[in-house]
Amino acid sequence: MRKSSNLKKYRASGINSWPEDDRPREKLFKNGEHNLSNTELLAILLRTGVKGDSAIDLARKILKKFKTFRNMSHTDMSVWKEFKGIGKAKIAQIKAAIEIGRRFVECEIKENGASIKSSKDAAEILMPRMRDLKYEIFRALLLDSQNAVINMVEIEQGTVNEANPIIREILHRAMHSFASSIICFHNHPSGNPGPSEEDKNFTKQLVQAGSILNIKIVDHIIIGDDEYFSFADKGLI
Repeated sequence: MRKSSNLKKYRASGINSWPEDDRPREKLFKNGEHNLSNTELLAILLRTGVKGDSAIDLARKILKKFKTFRNMSHTDMSVWKEFKGIGKAKIAQIKAAIEIGRRFVECEIKENGASIKSSKDAAEILMPRMRDLKYEIFRALLLDSQNAVINMVEIEQGTVNEANPIIREILHRAMHSFASSIICFHNHPSGNPGPSEEDKNFTKQLVQAGSILNIKIVDHIIIGDDEYFSFADKGLI
């Protein structure tokens, strides 16, 4: 209780006046970043607070609004206007940190050659990247003969309701990486992963083209809002 009371006393004067053991940056170096709360991690990104609020106070208010770091990504600048003192620089720092986290996971997958045993394995790799996008994007996992990931590639970025990947480009990227098979992905910004007739026709044409070049199309997965549709699981491939 005494510590909590002290925090209230020196909160208004800024984090630099806090005891070192309570400062997020010092706690990180002393105990490791994995021991910090989400509020403390965000406060380090913010670096400074605003008049009347320390970086910790500001971080707490931001997390109260967005709930999770995921919800901070792909947000319009206007959503941040209610936070006085949060300009483009701070927003850029937050969004960049979230993107670094996503790329870190993807690099780990590439370097470790994660083996894909099911549509769920595949969807979990690209779900964090694709579920919140406001436009359609077409990506592919390129696999070796043991279904291990060789590479993840972006084929096409489309509009809010369509992407038009070129089958020739998809297969060219697979051949260039000496891939034995492919799992294709695209997202539906609406959140509904159900396939359209265009999706079904495209998948059929891709499978046919792949068979000519001896490149197997293992699956085509459509990403929605925390759910996905697998053509393979539904027996459509």
